Amino acid sequence: MSKTDAPIPRNEALVPLEEAPKVTAAPSAPPEEKTHRRWPWVVGIGVAALLAVLLILRSSDKQKSASAAAKSKAAQRTVPVSGAVAKTGDLPIYLTGLGTVTALNTVTVRSRVDGQLIRVAFKEGQLVHAGDLLAEIDPRPFQVQLMQADGQKAKDEATLKNARVDLARYTVLVQEDSISRQQLDTQAATVNQLEASIKSDQSQIESAKLNLTYSRITAPITGTIGLRLVDTGNIVHATDPNGLLVITQIQPITVVFTITADQLPQVLPQTKAGRQLAVDAYDRDLKNKLATGSVLAIDNQIDQTTGTVKIKAIFPNENLALFANQFVNARLLVDTLRGVVIVPTAAIQRSPQSTFAYVVKPDASVDMRNVEVQITQGDDTVVRRGIAAGETVVTDGVDKLQPGTKVTLGAPGGEPGNAAGGRAPSDTSGGGAGKKKK
Repeated sequence: MSKTDAPIPRNEALVPLEEAPKVTAAPSAPPEEKTHRRWPWVVGIGVAALLAVLLILRSSDKQKSASAAAKSKAAQRTVPVSGAVAKTGDLPIYLTGLGTVTALNTVTVRSRVDGQLIRVAFKEGQLVHAGDLLAEIDPRPFQVQLMQADGQKAKDEATLKNARVDLARYTVLVQEDSISRQQLDTQAATVNQLEASIKSDQSQIESAKLNLTYSRITAPITGTIGLRLVDTGNIVHATDPNGLLVITQIQPITVVFTITADQLPQVLPQTKAGRQLAVDAYDRDLKNKLATGSVLAIDNQIDQTTGTVKIKAIFPNENLALFANQFVNARLLVDTLRGVVIVPTAAIQRSPQSTFAYVVKPDASVDMRNVEVQITQGDDTVVRRGIAAGETVVTDGVDKLQPGTKVTLGAPGGEPGNAAGGRAPSDTSGGGAGKKKK
């Protein structure tokens, strides 16, 4: 076969130009066909959105169910609290003021004569009684003065005796007209002069004796001696400004305290009526009572700078609990409320809307009661209405409570006990103060 006779591939067959098929554009789809192609996508998107909404709603329902279950569980658990039983009783009303313990008498003991201090007969801080020997000054100079005064008196007495004999003789001679009347009068004057000298000598003797007495220094009052100001061997003078020692009377002792001028009408009518008002002295923290006394006097004017008035109270101070210049809290009893409902102050809670307290019901749940407070005295509060005597109030743990919460009741400051109904432990039934809310 020749080259010219080789077969022409089927795919490469030459087609005459005039016989080649004409290429024409495909016809476009009609609008109805396009719409039929889109609707599956729209339906799919809608179903997906519906499923998403259902999932979100289901998740929210689960959260609500979990929250409700948690609240139900919290409502079922008990909260440990402390409580006390409201009681009916008497509540004393006190006026409290800051006071200073003041000695009833304070004496600076000084020497009344000049001389050398040869003996100190006291100890610092010792309690002495009036008349006890405190110190002694060298008495020898005063003993010498006494001897001199005695000698001078004896001399003058002898001279007076002779003058009186002469006077008697002159009287007889005058009657006999042996001497002049003038000599008798002169002798009488001499006797009078010597008698005056005797009186002067006697005064010198008494002065010397008094100096001897002053050389022994004794306690003028009963009280406690302070620190010694002069040591043995020093020369002391009556003009020394500091003295030898200071004695402070502490039995009895007084307390000067202040109350506001607005409180004075509660006190003044009772003192004018002759009533003896009791006063208790407490320490700085108002926890420990030191002594009990009574009102001694009320000042006659009000301090305009502070608006307060001073009151002085006297205390026997038998146990020596009060010390001069000590700061104390004085509580003046002015009245007593009788037959009132008393609860611990810690049980009273306050909000911007009301004053309330939590009361433990017999089923061990708590009820929030609005109360009306009449007066508060330290750890005790008088309730006019809202709580009845015998009901148990919560004094500690109120920050965890809501109305209806179950509680486990225990004594104030102690371990919680079993779930309780309408009564607290017996040691809180006295209406004392519970632990305050922190």
